[in-house]
Amino acid sequence: MHISKKKCTFALAFSEFKLIKSTMEQFVHSAWSLIPFGLMLLMIAIGPLVAEHWWEKNTNKLIVSLFLGVPVAVCLIMGGMMHELEHQIFFDYVPFIILLLALFVITGGIHFSGDLKAKPWVNTGFLGLGWILASIMGTTGAAMLLIRPLIETNKQREHKVHTILFFIALVANCGGLLTPLGDPPLFMLFLRGAHFSWFMHLAPEWAVTGLLLLGIYFAIDTYYYKKEHWTALSADSREATPMVMKGTINFVYLLGVVLAVAFVNEGTIKQMGEADAPLWLKYLREIVLLSLTGLSLYTTKKEVRFGDNKFSWTPIVEVAVLFLGIFTTMTPALAYLKAHAADLGFTHAWQFYYSTGALSAFLDNTPTAVAFHGVASGLPESLAAAEAGVVTGMFNGTPFVAGVPEILLKAISIAAVMFGSLTYIGNGPNFMVKAIAEESGIKMPSFFGYMIKFSLIILLPVYVIVQLLFI
Repeated sequence: MHISKKKCTFALAFSEFKLIKSTMEQFVHSAWSLIPFGLMLLMIAIGPLVAEHWWEKNTNKLIVSLFLGVPVAVCLIMGGMMHELEHQIFFDYVPFIILLLALFVITGGIHFSGDLKAKPWVNTGFLGLGWILASIMGTTGAAMLLIRPLIETNKQREHKVHTILFFIALVANCGGLLTPLGDPPLFMLFLRGAHFSWFMHLAPEWAVTGLLLLGIYFAIDTYYYKKEHWTALSADSREATPMVMKGTINFVYLLGVVLAVAFVNEGTIKQMGEADAPLWLKYLREIVLLSLTGLSLYTTKKEVRFGDNKFSWTPIVEVAVLFLGIFTTMTPALAYLKAHAADLGFTHAWQFYYSTGALSAFLDNTPTAVAFHGVASGLPESLAAAEAGVVTGMFNGTPFVAGVPEILLKAISIAAVMFGSLTYIGNGPNFMVKAIAEESGIKMPSFFGYMIKFSLIILLPVYVIVQLLFI
């Protein structure tokens, strides 16, 4: 009788376990699984606005990531999606963070200083240089390299807010469209199968956007330059100093990062993609990137990195803890979006363009790009191409890249990068540039003021023109 009672207790516990397991399986395959992902993005969007002092601590960001991410991870493991979670963390999150770390540390060792005469063509040259560098050293790296010398150059001028606003658009966002190094959403699409060189196909869209914005800026800055008081222009000429660059060895490491991402991957080293490949080979690119990061830290003078550049680990730690939660909660959401892509009614590239853009402006553009790639990969034509073994190539007369029709990947890539400039929260460097400008005494527009006075009347029309021309 005692044994029978134990059997009943065990049977009851096993029955409850099966019920819990079944419930978790239903959760990770249902629309409810979108809620933690949505809450994670919502916290990133509104945290700095409604709880600025609480949210600025990375410890609190980690608490939010764990609070939302750990239950989802348990549900994924219990719900039979352990493999998907492992792939998301070890083959998406880890490479993503290591690349950002390498770019963050290496560009943080380069210091550019000086005070040129703040004429319209000089300022336009600054913005144009940053626009070009953004695809090589990342939008964050280019923005942090040039924002302080740009502010120093314009410190004697009365009208300079517009220069910072165009800097956010061109350098912190639109410039990073030509390589996976340019902006995190593009690196995530690179990890999903888009070749390194494929992003150069976006050169026409990059050029039209950049040249239009540079032309508009030059006209506006010329107008304001003529309104400057003669005493300001006199001081600007009198206090000019030549440009000086320190930490130039880091450009060698930066070249190493470009070559590592371009060539140390499964496309050129087939063994890296084999299931039984040793761990060091699977992570060979990341090992190279970490080695370059270490070299940068070792060879760059501390007074350049920590003195001149005021380097801090806080921003990269913030990215690491936030994206741990994002990548975890994103796992079931991506599976659901892919499974129900056909039900969303997305059939045209312009729908992907504006939907990706709208969410990228108010949420984080990296998970937004990944989510819409998931939607595109779940469309009937993408599923058919996948069944035929086509990841990149032609299928039924349509070019496919990263498992989706090329035109859809173009729409997602362009929108994720460019629309991040529509608000301060659309892309990480936006807030960083704003904060540095305000520390220097420049009165920047409020969150809504930025949109009303700048992004909706100048940027959005340019992005509509790009869509009408190319998508």
